Amino acid sequence: MKEKILIVEDEFIVANDLKIMLKKAGYQVIGIASSVVQARKLIADGQPNWVLLDIMLKGDLTGIDLAWELREMNLPFLYISANTNQSTLEAVKETQPYGFMVKPFRERDLIVMLDIAKYRFGIEKGNDNSVKNRDHERIEGIIGKSNKLEGVIEKIKVVAPTDTSVLVVGESGTGKEKVAHSVHELSDRSAQPIVVVNCAALPHSLIESELFGHEKGSFTGANTMRIGKFEQANGGTVFLDEIGELPLDSQVKLLRVLQEKEIERLGGNKTIKVNVRIVAATNRSLEKEVAEGRFRLDLYYRLNVFPIELPPLRERKEDIELLADFFLAKYAAASRRNITSINKNAMEQLLNYNWPGNIRELEHLMERSVLLAKTAEIESFDLPENPDKFSVEAPGQLKSMEEMERDHIMNALKNSNGKVSGIGGAAELLKLQPQTLYSKMKKLGIDKGYK
Repeated sequence: MKEKILIVEDEFIVANDLKIMLKKAGYQVIGIASSVVQARKLIADGQPNWVLLDIMLKGDLTGIDLAWELREMNLPFLYISANTNQSTLEAVKETQPYGFMVKPFRERDLIVMLDIAKYRFGIEKGNDNSVKNRDHERIEGIIGKSNKLEGVIEKIKVVAPTDTSVLVVGESGTGKEKVAHSVHELSDRSAQPIVVVNCAALPHSLIESELFGHEKGSFTGANTMRIGKFEQANGGTVFLDEIGELPLDSQVKLLRVLQEKEIERLGGNKTIKVNVRIVAATNRSLEKEVAEGRFRLDLYYRLNVFPIELPPLRERKEDIELLADFFLAKYAAASRRNITSINKNAMEQLLNYNWPGNIRELEHLMERSVLLAKTAEIESFDLPENPDKFSVEAPGQLKSMEEMERDHIMNALKNSNGKVSGIGGAAELLKLQPQTLYSKMKKLGIDKGYK
């Protein structure tokens, strides 16, 4: 039986084009509504399976208003709109759509987006056979018992057996890479490689070569043929860490690969089919990046098929003791030191701290404390009193954002005695990956040897 779709769109030409595309793809279009009032009547009469929804419609109500009604009816929908300002995107996100397409778009993109939306809806409702009969065992390396962490673990188990794209979001140090590895290890691709790509560390001029490879002689210095990350991961998973750092021109090329499932090596003249699963991660608000023109909306929705949001450590404090004990045992064994416990007062310190650097900060603290401990029990921790303190400019002396960022990095370098990476380095203090900090320092003209 053909799936029934309602089009809610007030521009006749756009709506008619959509109708032709959908009919060609085998869908039954039950009607076209130009307002929320018309849509309500067509939904009641035609009982559609899906709704394609524009935001700006005739009348006083918008597509977002209708979206809330659709959620109450448990009727899945996607947005098709040209509106990409930040406040609208935030309102759109609240309604939890199954996709968002930006006008204009290709027929192929529409059909693929519908397929992704249907697949995501099936997973969410537990209709996909690959996600049934999941066990409730712990995932190795993910430590904790809080309700928020349990929700993350359940999502990993739901999505891992599938091939759908995953977007892991959360603050720096919350364990996004561990989640990516867990998704891969619990999938049917686990026997094949997971290839990690730090998008922030890729030199702009070499991004295409790193991701897709190059042929010998394709540019100065290309003395041999190079296999790119996507070919290396064929059959497995590509983990795109810090995806928000990828430049716009590279986003276009990545989107094409995700759509066509094929690459071209730089300087090559043939396409190469690749079979990879994509897991991406970011500590940025991609909705804000889209609204400010730094991230493509179509790529965002292509990656955001199944989002997993990691809570910061300050929101799962019941896990701190378990994590601290885990890292204590790990680093005591690694350093062959007989450090066996944390006393009550020291544990209270951990529980009362705000953890701006999240799990990574806790791990580094435990590693330092094991090395510095004088007895078998850790009695206290050397924690910053106010790690998030910023200097305040006097009225009338406001600095540019670039000047403020430069001053902030310089201040962190002073506090770390010029150390950039590693335990106690400026990158750790700023909650940045070292490669990201080096890139920012280069851009701002800060010398690596600063003391």
